[in-house]
Amino acid sequence: MSIAVAVFGAAGRMGRQVCDAVEAAEGLELVARVDVGEDPKLAVEAGARVAVDFTHPDAVLGNLEFCVRNGIHVVVGTSGFGPDKIEQVQRLLAENPESGVGVLVAPNFSLGAVLMMKFAAQAAPYFESVEIVELHHPDKADAPSGTALRTAQLIADARTAAGTAPSPDATVHDEGGHRGGKVQDVTIHSVRLRGLVAHQEVLLGGVGETLTLRHDSLDRASFMPGVVVGVREVAAHPGLTIGLEHYLSL
Repeated sequence: MSIAVAVFGAAGRMGRQVCDAVEAAEGLELVARVDVGEDPKLAVEAGARVAVDFTHPDAVLGNLEFCVRNGIHVVVGTSGFGPDKIEQVQRLLAENPESGVGVLVAPNFSLGAVLMMKFAAQAAPYFESVEIVELHHPDKADAPSGTALRTAQLIADARTAAGTAPSPDATVHDEGGHRGGKVQDVTIHSVRLRGLVAHQEVLLGGVGETLTLRHDSLDRASFMPGVVVGVREVAAHPGLTIGLEHYLSL
């Protein structure tokens, strides 16, 4: 029996590709295309079992609440999903324990990006310094990217667990914020440039050496295999899951 899928944000750049990927994937059936501003009841009326959300940071929570209250599992790829939104989703799921709904929030669906984040967390405790540079197209609504935030959190947790000292930085004058922003002890720099899609470098440094881990998504098609994995697996993981890596054998 195929999995009935609704796509929220179906008319957007990512939404269109998600629709194509769902239609092409064995065992999945696209039953509803819901664009921003349209009634989410379309997903219920179409019998959707899983919804994929690639909408906008201002719209995603409303869609999530609707889906959880209607027993629809959700795969979220929308940007700008920070700690405050995570807390709201956790409360929503706690208020509806009988739903058994699974929610996957994936900062990045690219399998290469997931591996890059894992490798960065493994390497970070062995280097004195670490910083992240993320580069995206200028139409992106949030900075830093969700991928950079997730990478920074994984790196910071790994360094804390290993007892690694904070990265050295003698900067005391930075009125314009040129050193970037911090997530715990990890500095992130955001670049927005026409011609880019989605790119990230993790720069690690020690005395006499550096290590650079870089991932480049050159086409949004690179995210689709991960989206399909999420759709197929989300029902088997009730509650909130952060990161596609939890659905993979890594």
